[in-house]
Amino acid sequence: MSDRVTIQSKLPVGAIDTRASGWWAMIFVVFTEGALFAYLLFSYFYIAVQPHVYGDWPDGGIPSLSLALPNTIILLLSSVAVYWGERGRRLGSNNRLIAGLAIGLILGIAFLVIQYFEWAERPFSLSSSAYGSLYFTITGFHMMHVIAGVIGLAAMLVWSIKGYFDRVRYAPIQIGSLYWHFVDAVWLCVFFTFYITPRLG
Repeated sequence: MSDRVTIQSKLPVGAIDTRASGWWAMIFVVFTEGALFAYLLFSYFYIAVQPHVYGDWPDGGIPSLSLALPNTIILLLSSVAVYWGERGRRLGSNNRLIAGLAIGLILGIAFLVIQYFEWAERPFSLSSSAYGSLYFTITGFHMMHVIAGVIGLAAMLVWSIKGYFDRVRYAPIQIGSLYWHFVDAVWLCVFFTFYITPRLG
């Protein structure tokens, strides 16, 4: 343990210890969860090319962008804020890290609230059709990941306020940020699948 601390203390200012076991563990989590989403989205496209078998597609017509598009922008901005804060920590600014995490956390919560209203507007349910089942399963699975990410951001924000991180020791920030960026990237795929592809015919 002391050797580990000594090695970290000798790293140059702003250096990233990407060999941290937790970082690699998150990489494997990202690949695993990414594969699960890939299978779910494949199910959507597989059934989408057979609408004559499963009824109207999409169920209820082409989904509106009135909530989904602003919500997508909100989630992307949260990712930018978290990256901005993480970058500030590398440069030695704990205040910038706190601000970035706080903004990312607020935007993440806003995404969840808007997604709830988006669900409430749907004219179908989880069990009403194949489309409804896929819609609520995939977006619900993503929301579970967003909730986990929000909890992670909240924990990192508290630790940052307490001054747990410095220019060298901030592996949890790297790991949590990686997960949050993954959640945002997955939403882009989900958004494109449910809201854009129907408009492409």
